[in-house]
Amino acid sequence: MPNFFAKEASQAYDEKNRKLAPIADGMHFLIRLVLNGLPVRSRVLCVGVGTGAEILSLSQAFREWTFLGIDPSAEMLEVCTERLKNSGVLDRCELVQGYVQDLPPEANFDAGLSILVGHFVQREERLRFYQNITRRLRPGGYFVNTEISFDLDSAEFPSMLKSWKEVQSLMGATPESLASLPTLLRDPLTVLPPAETESLIQQSGIPTPIRFFQALMICGWYGEK
Repeated sequence: MPNFFAKEASQAYDEKNRKLAPIADGMHFLIRLVLNGLPVRSRVLCVGVGTGAEILSLSQAFREWTFLGIDPSAEMLEVCTERLKNSGVLDRCELVQGYVQDLPPEANFDAGLSILVGHFVQREERLRFYQNITRRLRPGGYFVNTEISFDLDSAEFPSMLKSWKEVQSLMGATPESLASLPTLLRDPLTVLPPAETESLIQQSGIPTPIRFFQALMICGWYGEK
């Protein structure tokens, strides 16, 4: 996977996304609802943890949960560590640099989260990516996945692209980067149609993935192992 998050980008990541807070807040609100029935002392795996947004959201709502966050970017983990420390939850967290397949294979998590990560994973690697999360879940554990997902070859895509450009403009996109968006969504990103994403989640060991969230091209599914 390319390093999309070098040090400078990692430090600016949260500020860049701040204008999309209404979308992120809604997504995290629904994730908390989806996971509300998990055990009081749940252990949660956060894959591609980035700057720790999902840990911060869940740790405030579920005071006895513990977290393992993994990310290939050392720079992202530096920012994440500082944020968790400042929020007083670092003692409930373990942060690991690497990829989910680097973790021990034991199924010992009550939930596995991949939040806005999947579209960075190539199509031919996507099923293994999901499997490497779901096989680490205890029976009855929950998988939550959100990613950019849309049929880029559909008749609806040109209209959606106009709206997506508005989102990117809020995040500071230049005219040049806006013009390259259709290419970017295919490479280096790999945006899959929702039906394909859902099928891959099923194949990974989640029999009934449920789509619980959509904001333009950002879609989310959850399901029980």
